[in-house]
Amino acid sequence: MRTVGVPARQAVLIVFALLAAFPIYFMIANAFKSNTEYINNAFAPPHHWTLSTMRQALSDGELFRWLGNSLLITAIAVGVSTLFAALAAYPIALMQWRPGRYILAVLVALMVVPPIVLVIPLFQEAVSLHVLNTYRSVIVIYTGLLLPFSTFLLVTFYRTLPRTLLEAARIDGAGTLRTFVELIVPLSRPALMTVVIVQALWVWNEVLIALVFLQQSNLRTLMVGLTVYHSRYQLDVPLVMAGMLWATVPMVILYLAGQRFFIRGLTAGGVKG
Repeated sequence: MRTVGVPARQAVLIVFALLAAFPIYFMIANAFKSNTEYINNAFAPPHHWTLSTMRQALSDGELFRWLGNSLLITAIAVGVSTLFAALAAYPIALMQWRPGRYILAVLVALMVVPPIVLVIPLFQEAVSLHVLNTYRSVIVIYTGLLLPFSTFLLVTFYRTLPRTLLEAARIDGAGTLRTFVELIVPLSRPALMTVVIVQALWVWNEVLIALVFLQQSNLRTLMVGLTVYHSRYQLDVPLVMAGMLWATVPMVILYLAGQRFFIRGLTAGGVKG
């Protein structure tokens, strides 16, 4: 049986990379075009680059408000879930805590539960507690949905840390909380940054829960708002592309800020140190 040569594999990778990059090119190219230029040639690069479409996307204030809503919800949900996951993973992975293995097994089981099956019971609970159309309802839901994966990832990373460091900290008189804050957290920055990036991407792009629990226009997240934006300006594709580009920029900035930790965090738990 003949194997595929290196040049052939490279060609396949290049083709798939181009297919993946084409939607990004289409979005960026058309976000800086006028609608007339888009109609003339939708796939060509802009002949006359213009920022008017990007400014127009923010001109009515709605897109800017939705952007702020997404930033607020994402920051709080990711921050709280990362804190809770780090605190939960510490005793499970590094302390002789008997229930830890059973809690971890439950968390792994919860990871396979699709969020869509929880929407109806969560909606009924939100109505009964009078928290529908509030930020705290989606923040609590997002935090709960993010915790299983985040805790599992951090447990996997914590288990690679040398136990001798913990023993040295105990000999020096450090308590559990001090060991966690001054030793575990600095050592786990790559894993924590990975958790933050993965969680932020999911919360930022999530639509279903935000659509169901934030029904008022002024409370919409950016991704939900963009669906309304598309239906309103479906004949002005550059304006829609400009809105999508504004939605992409914060996550690109987050990834670029943490990229040196991201790969290290993804691979840190794969090999025992």
